[in-house]
Amino acid sequence: MKHRIFIVDDHPMVIEGFKALLSQNDEITIVGSAENAFEAIDFIKKNDVDIAFLDINLPDISGIELCKKIKTEFPTIQCLALSTFNDRSYVSKMIENGASGYLLKNSCKEEIFKAIEEVSKGNMFFNVDYQKQNASKYDQAPIITRREKEVLIEIAEGLTNQQIADKLFISITTVSSHRQNLMLKL
Repeated sequence: MKHRIFIVDDHPMVIEGFKALLSQNDEITIVGSAENAFEAIDFIKKNDVDIAFLDINLPDISGIELCKKIKTEFPTIQCLALSTFNDRSYVSKMIENGASGYLLKNSCKEEIFKAIEEVSKGNMFFNVDYQKQNASKYDQAPIITRREKEVLIEIAEGLTNQQIADKLFISITTVSSHRQNLMLKL
């Protein structure tokens, strides 16, 4: 039986590259993709999915929250985080919310295929490297994206989510998502 894979990432180029890579494996069927959490939930309600690859940073709600929602509403779907962040707090939150694994976006195809194989068997898969495993989490400065920094500056100025959204020309949902990510990181 083929593994039915669904991809959620807000970058079309990442989705297309991932589809091209996964299509090299005869055991995999790509059933669809979405660029945000709302599209993802809508798709999952109407289609059969075995494994969902979830980007951590999505424009509406974080991949962390999306994972929780998927595992609550569709517990048989295995969720794999797909991220550029090699950060313990992200990995921990994804696991708390039901993810079966965590892959970095710089993973090779062998690691991705191995992750699919492992989670389809009910196992977990991680390819994050914690060389600073014994370091205090307070010794490491969190990595903040450019947009998160912009939102943080406006929060420090005392602006509301709506005011920040208006000033940065983004949706209030996106501001809320960035605020939530900042709270996780800081």
